[in-house]
Amino acid sequence: MPSIRVRENDSFENALKKFKKQCEKEGILSEIKKREHYDKPSVKKKKKAIAARKKAMKRVKMSVR
Repeated sequence: MPSIRVRENDSFENALKKFKKQCEKEGILSEIKKREHYDKPSVKKKKKAIAARKKAMKRVKMSVR
């Protein structure tokens, strides 16, 4: 859990900016996006296989040039 210390002379905007930076540094937003939708293991495997095929085709195209 990110936490920041707010001084008496800090504005709300400044504190919010610090909090957002701390969240970004800890990777909280990326974790939320990753967990937003649940994929079954079979779907994950299928997506991984499709990505591997695309990557292999891209390598073949690059080597032909």
